[in-house]
Amino acid sequence: MAQEQSLTYKITKNLRCLVCQGQSVYDSDSDFANSLKIVVQRKVDEGMSENDIYEFLKTKYGEWILYDPGLNKKTYILWLLPILLFLIGGAIIIKKLKLKKT
Repeated sequence: MAQEQSLTYKITKNLRCLVCQGQSVYDSDSDFANSLKIVVQRKVDEGMSENDIYEFLKTKYGEWILYDPGLNKKTYILWLLPILLFLIGGAIIIKKLKLKKT
């Protein structure tokens, strides 16, 4: 029972409340979040795995519901953009430092 409850908490912390949008389902007290908590708990009680529950919810609500979406052709920009910005920022800093030395 405690293991099932901790799995429910883990899953609901990774789900975005579509009403609040700034909170996870776990943290939200909206009607949508409360009903989703019940759905997740029922799916856990039915013996569905964490990934199966995420797939079920993605099918029903889309990728947006997950705080941690997987890497695929729809989300690759989310994963690559921070790295790209870091590299561009580093190149700009290095260029400015080299210009200061000369």
